[in-house]
Amino acid sequence: MGTIRCGRLVGADAGHTASGLYVATGNNYSDPVTGTSDAVMALSMDTGKTLWTQQVTPNDAYNASCLLFMDATQANCPPENGSDFDFGASPILVAAAHRRPILIAAQKSGVVYRLDPARGGKVIWQTRIGKGGPLGGIEWGAAADHQNVYAALSDCDWKTFERVNNGRKESVVDLDPDKGGGLFALRLSDGHRVWQTPTPAACADREHCSPAQLAAVTAIPGVIFSGSLDGHLRAYSSETGKILWDFNTVQDFVTVNGVAAHGGSLNGPGVVVAGGFVYVNSGYIRFGEAPGNVLLAFSVDGK
Repeated sequence: MGTIRCGRLVGADAGHTASGLYVATGNNYSDPVTGTSDAVMALSMDTGKTLWTQQVTPNDAYNASCLLFMDATQANCPPENGSDFDFGASPILVAAAHRRPILIAAQKSGVVYRLDPARGGKVIWQTRIGKGGPLGGIEWGAAADHQNVYAALSDCDWKTFERVNNGRKESVVDLDPDKGGGLFALRLSDGHRVWQTPTPAACADREHCSPAQLAAVTAIPGVIFSGSLDGHLRAYSSETGKILWDFNTVQDFVTVNGVAAHGGSLNGPGVVVAGGFVYVNSGYIRFGEAPGNVLLAFSVDGK
């Protein structure tokens, strides 16, 4: 599945400006692989015609059957058994005064790319912030201002634990509480790493807990918001990466509609900032994370 973001596309050959869509695509789910998977594409807004394609990872055929803990037989895993390095989020179009627009794409490979939309999506720079993988790299989206792009790293992992259940020892697989996570600021001009902030240790002895930061990043002037599988929502200084505020959503809440609520892992969409409030949903259980069922609203003045 691909994701899209609208923008203005500068024609590389025709020498004019045309309306366009920038599309980031996923990996193939079966063989044969295509030349448009794991790619960024530009489409004409008027006709839908493909104007250019920049594929950054070829031969990536992969599906959930390739994961042993999802399907022990791997019966439907394609022979290619790729790396699952799809793009999970829209490209970011940054307007640059008196210069060509900047197009940023963040991939599950753990690599952030700057592309030139006026030159057929030519890669200007690429910077690796993690190892990537099926649930690794940059999952649900980065954010940018006019200086930097901000990307949260997943790179979550699992490990086998020995536990006692009804007096008997058993081996269980759960999220590794010591692997993954971190927020990175990369300079738009050259991809240089401006700062990086590791995820603080917050799992202790909790089950279904990981420092990995899969949720999409949200940026407002001076502040970057990023949620983690450990259930913490954190606000970072965009200038230094210092954590300015940290809230643990893994707790019980009294709700306005009277429904019993508890927070869990933060994954998927990022926070929404509107009208002086910060909104976030807490709870995600798709791959063994901590469940939850609450939508939280924060304000600066506490009202």
